Amino acid sequence: MPDHTYRIIEIAGSSEVSHADAIKNGIARAAKTMRNIRWFEVIQQRGEVEDGKIRHYQVSMKVGFTLED
Repeated sequence: MPDHTYRIIEIAGSSEVSHADAIKNGIARAAKTMRNIRWFEVIQQRGEVEDGKIRHYQVSMKVGFTLED
């Protein structure tokens, strides 16, 4: 396995459905403008409540991608 050097950024994904969906949405959006995404780490989960009901789920994550030569 070759050695890799990673760049790490933080993003927040959101969804009206679930925390898992918020992760998928965040990664999918990041993949539109970033190459070589290799991993993610959830660092915080939160939600927005409106009228006593969950309105949005939000997940903050670190995303690692390999640097190109």
